[in-house]
Amino acid sequence: MLTKTAPARKRSPAPDEDAAAPSLTLDEAALARARAREQLDDGAVTPGFGPWRDDIVRLLNGALATELVCVLRYKRHHFTAHGLASPAIADEFMVHAGEEAGHADRLAERIVQLGGEPDFCPSTLVERSHADYDDSADLQAMVRANLVAERVAVESYRQMIGLIGDKDPTTRRLLEQILADEEEHADEMKDLLEH
Repeated sequence: MLTKTAPARKRSPAPDEDAAAPSLTLDEAALARARAREQLDDGAVTPGFGPWRDDIVRLLNGALATELVCVLRYKRHHFTAHGLASPAIADEFMVHAGEEAGHADRLAERIVQLGGEPDFCPSTLVERSHADYDDSADLQAMVRANLVAERVAVESYRQMIGLIGDKDPTTRRLLEQILADEEEHADEMKDLLEH
């Protein structure tokens, strides 16, 4: 009687047995001490940063302009809000202005860290901003304008995060932190609009 034998199963090698498996190794050329000494003016920007620095600085300057316009819009709304509900809403506008100013500071700091120049030029601020300035006199219109601007900011930060991906993890984390704040601002403006 003939018996069928099962085909032999190939045994997977243990991790230390597989010589062909890729290993995690550092780029020794990028780590070269002599090379690092030659490029001291680049600060934190090392050769591994790649060709993206100028594009990232440009994106960050757009975000900086947006944050600065948001500071100005919120401050104007704070000082010009009137009506029965205005004191509490005006206070919220000032809180948001302060938070947007903090975002602007962090963006400017990152731009400098990347070897760029933060663009604070007032004459081109509005055209470089993703969000609009608003000089509404009506409290509901102010809240609506701020909600629209926050939604624009949320979308622009999401797109920047997607574009940057793993090209610059530090900038990506910064943008993710700011995005979380902008989402919270949008929710707060939506709540004010509904009341």
